Amino acid sequence: MKPYIRILLLTGFFLLLLPTSARGQYVAVKSNILYDATATVNAGIEVGLSSRWTLDLSGNYNGWKLGKKKWKHWLIQPEVRHRLGNSSQGHYLGIHLHGGQLNLGRLPFGGHALQNYYRQGWFYGAGIGYGYQWSIAHRWKLEAGIGLGYTRFDYEEYGCPICGGKLGEGSKNYWGVTKLNFSLIYVLPLNRTRN
Repeated sequence: MKPYIRILLLTGFFLLLLPTSARGQYVAVKSNILYDATATVNAGIEVGLSSRWTLDLSGNYNGWKLGKKKWKHWLIQPEVRHRLGNSSQGHYLGIHLHGGQLNLGRLPFGGHALQNYYRQGWFYGAGIGYGYQWSIAHRWKLEAGIGLGYTRFDYEEYGCPICGGKLGEGSKNYWGVTKLNFSLIYVLPLNRTRN
């Protein structure tokens, strides 16, 4: 099965687990400042599902290439959150999925493989998370969060980006940090009708 089909199926299954008493009383847009610092374009939206449950959906894209160095990737990461306080601030626990595509190489981290070769392929996984949101001004918030879990990487390895010489294929399993965010949030004003 193709990796992108796995990502879509896992996301669909994940969304089926959502609480069914959806109420749109809380909608916020956000940007992860940590991703911004790495020139990764990112955006997220969080929607209230009930008084204690929210759905956070974020997407990220980085297409930069600097000389022979590459850090290209895209990522989608949905997370269902259970609020320990109210639905719009305080502590939360979450369960998230993640998946995307990558093209990395000649980077100063990642061991010998990423310093001397290029890898491109797919990744997908899941994890659990903890975070905290607090208000800083009317409609503005900050959020800090961390997630731990599993990621599967399926990749092809190349000796150079243009040569076309495929050296092989591989897979890696990773257990560790799967989500890290420090986000700036804007809560959208919603029209509320009173009975």
